[in-house]
Amino acid sequence: MLSEPRAGRLAAWGNALIAHMVSPDDAAAAVVGEDAVHRVEGLPGEDAPVGLTLALGRLRALGASGLRIALPAPGHPLGLSGPPEFNARALEAEEAVICEGAALGLVPEVYEAGPEGDVHVEVVWHCLPVREAPPADVPSLGEAERELAEALRDATEVLTRLDVAGSGPVAEAAVAAYRARAERGREVLAPGYPPRAVRVLELAQRVGMLVSLASENGHGGAVSASEMAARGDALRPVERVARRAQVAAYNSVVVERGMR
Repeated sequence: MLSEPRAGRLAAWGNALIAHMVSPDDAAAAVVGEDAVHRVEGLPGEDAPVGLTLALGRLRALGASGLRIALPAPGHPLGLSGPPEFNARALEAEEAVICEGAALGLVPEVYEAGPEGDVHVEVVWHCLPVREAPPADVPSLGEAERELAEALRDATEVLTRLDVAGSGPVAEAAVAAYRARAERGREVLAPGYPPRAVRVLELAQRVGMLVSLASENGHGGAVSASEMAARGDALRPVERVARRAQVAAYNSVVVERGMR
């Protein structure tokens, strides 16, 4: 959770494009980021994969009025609305983008190529039909912010007591990376997003950082089976809350448009 999901970048900059706040080329460049190239496969009216600039314009022409994301996990179809075929593919990728008004969804497939030290990443977005229905388990920004504040407090207390909150050079480097990212502030979202969405997303990433550190640092001080089980019990709901908050932040502009 320390980095933006690709679905988040696509939804955020796609929404900025739909709102006429950025150009198609700028939106596509922001989505690609440090990857080598992104293509969209299965787009209606196209027999072959197309580039992001063309794909974003075509989705808008097909009626897409906004893009929202899903970040599902086993047992938690967060942000999905069906059908089962799309849900299964999104669950395998752990992320997806759903087009409001166009009944289409996009699921990324990531390919890495090249020698060690010079690996480049290519992404193919598979365009598939989706069901037009309310997304599963997505909170409002206000709900997400309250849940995050509670989760951060509870997780810090439990993990500190178990001596697994993170220590040593690896943890310190991860914390430094988070702080550097947080200082960039509004780079985590695209033009048009409200300040509260930026705040919620940054807090979600901070909570996600704690979960990652606790998960990656071995058993730490949790030497007994009961302590390890307690750590797992503490992390699962926190990770769920952080994912829900990310979805709420990325989807906030679509929700606001629907209320007008």
